[in-house]
Amino acid sequence: MTLTDTLKEKYPGALAWSIGDSPAMANELAELVCRGIKTASCGSLASFMTDASAPKIGSYNIILNGQQEPVCVIRIVALRLVRFSEITEAFARKEGEGDLSLAYWQQEHKAFFTRQGTWSEDMELVTEEFEVVEVL
Repeated sequence: MTLTDTLKEKYPGALAWSIGDSPAMANELAELVCRGIKTASCGSLASFMTDASAPKIGSYNIILNGQQEPVCVIRIVALRLVRFSEITEAFARKEGEGDLSLAYWQQEHKAFFTRQGTWSEDMELVTEEFEVVEVL
């Protein structure tokens, strides 16, 4: 039995996933989550709607690093629908990336969503806020 399997038994219904679109990004962002710096994330509404296993408020999630190894367990405490252009400085800080500024958040997320082929100034995002339950 793998550690992920053991965690899924401990947290029934937990999903296991990594953050970002590369192993390097997954490692960096997982470390920020484990350290309590990153307490939020977001994705496009389009992706959220097509993902049958999209996070729900109260759900537990196993965060994987870039090698697909579990590093911590989080619990989703808030979900909101927000347009890209309406993301606030406060939310950018909760994302915990770079210099924590809104300008950095906009630059990096525009690049990320452009790579996915979904970026637009008025695109809808599902924002997630979470708390770390267990660091492995």
